[in-house]
Amino acid sequence: MKAFLIALLVAVLCAKQASSMFCYVCENEHSNWNCLKTYKCEDNEKFCLTTYSSAGLGKDMGHRITKKCSADCPETNVNFGVAAYSTKCCSTSLCNFSGANSIKMSYTMMFLGVVASLICVIKAGL
Repeated sequence: MKAFLIALLVAVLCAKQASSMFCYVCENEHSNWNCLKTYKCEDNEKFCLTTYSSAGLGKDMGHRITKKCSADCPETNVNFGVAAYSTKCCSTSLCNFSGANSIKMSYTMMFLGVVASLICVIKAGL
């Protein structure tokens, strides 16, 4: 009986752990409420990836959210003022619940835009 229990213990400890990573998935949705479908990731996919993009000004601002499983984690954060693109990764099941990825303001780009506008106004003689 002891030999059987020891063999069972060794088998359990040596067994390969199955992937049980789940992520929320959606493609180019306008709202995070449309991104609550769950999906079991493949064994090589170790991250949940959320991509958030926006473009436009004021009331014409459009937002898109994409969520999926991913084998790598390409975190990106680009903001041009009128267009922005951001990706965020996490590595636990269903960790990509929020669609509010942080797209940080690029104060350098905003400053350059203001300076360029002032130069145009001065050149035009207004």
